[in-house]
Amino acid sequence: MVHGTGRRIRRATSAEGAGESGLAKLIELHALNSFGDMLITIALASTIFFSVPTGEARGRVALYLLITMAPFALLAPVIGPLLDRLPHGRRAAMATSMLARAVLAWTMAGVISGGGIALYPEALGVLVASKAYGVVRSVVVPRLLPSRLSLVKANSRVTLAGLLATGVAAGVGGLLHLIGPGWPLRGAFLVFVIGTLMAFHLPHTVDSAKGEQRAVLHADLPGEGQGSHLIHHRPPKVKASLRTVGPSVVLALRAMSGMRWLVGFLVFFLAFLLRTDPIGGLQPTVALGLVALSAGTGNALGSVLGSWLRTRGPEATVTAMLLLATCVTAAAALWYGVVTVVLVAGVSGMAASLGKLALDALIQRDVPEAVRTSAFARSETLMQLSWVAGGGVGIVLPLSGVLGLSIAAAVVGLVLVWTGHSLLRLGLRRHPAAPRVA
Repeated sequence: MVHGTGRRIRRATSAEGAGESGLAKLIELHALNSFGDMLITIALASTIFFSVPTGEARGRVALYLLITMAPFALLAPVIGPLLDRLPHGRRAAMATSMLARAVLAWTMAGVISGGGIALYPEALGVLVASKAYGVVRSVVVPRLLPSRLSLVKANSRVTLAGLLATGVAAGVGGLLHLIGPGWPLRGAFLVFVIGTLMAFHLPHTVDSAKGEQRAVLHADLPGEGQGSHLIHHRPPKVKASLRTVGPSVVLALRAMSGMRWLVGFLVFFLAFLLRTDPIGGLQPTVALGLVALSAGTGNALGSVLGSWLRTRGPEATVTAMLLLATCVTAAAALWYGVVTVVLVAGVSGMAASLGKLALDALIQRDVPEAVRTSAFARSETLMQLSWVAGGGVGIVLPLSGVLGLSIAAAVVGLVLVWTGHSLLRLGLRRHPAAPRVA
């Protein structure tokens, strides 16, 4: 049975030329990465959130966000430029991120039961290593892209594999937690050790820049018009730094920031709200389970829809997802109940998942190779900080469903107006501005 299941999984990941190009191995590695990250999440959630009363849990979660995200905001901009210097070391970078999390998971397993302050710096290390992996993985996808797949479809296939692995890991992590609070972390240690080895089994094309155009960053020259140019000859050495990535990417970043803010807000606000005031007379665990199931289903649905969409129109796609999330959040504020809360969790998950695929496709399409890693790193940083900002608002607000969802709808509504205005301006241009480098 195990052999047959493995063959079916390999057949699914290798479809449409993914097996020949090596994308299938990246899909399997990403699934393993998501599995390990979920095990660590379960261990931390059981210590920080579920093991203490609601009032104390809010303080612990706020402390966790502060201690981990403040240093991450400083470290994350360094990740992209550092990885930009390793165009031929992507496999080693991914393996290193796996190995670092394996060591940290094993270390955290010894202190998780106490839930002391020493746990937070280790959690920060896990976060940084996970985001570094995510940045490299996004850059690697175009290098393994089969001719029969678009960027959006390839990204959605990788993301969907991660979501399915996360669902399986949730059940496995729950069973391991019954043995002891440190056992999910020990399981994560084993998973990341295997992932370290699998990273080196990726195709050698991952570490090859053959055939890729290298853009050089330089400022406008005197006498030239607005904009800059890609230089294909050897120019004088200049210090490279990301200036702008083009209006389409900026539009998508703005829209995705709003959606990630909404997801972060809903995660923390609904977690504490449903724990103290369950909707529809449901038990707190049942209400939280329904919301979590809806959010997971929405994420998976967004990935599936992404595999069906063409690469054309990602700007309109991300704007439409923001519009959908705004409308459903406003409806949940007007008609607060079981159905609307579950619906807003699912729709926001789907919108964020599909919007992220569109954003990744825009970065892979519009940003030159020389600064693409930096663009992904800054994109990931902005998404993570937006999620934390939403979560922070969800923690400090009074636990009133109508009030909280009304504020959330107002915030994403403002982002929608801004994004819609930018989309109209972008649509009026005959030729979208090329990404400028300097």
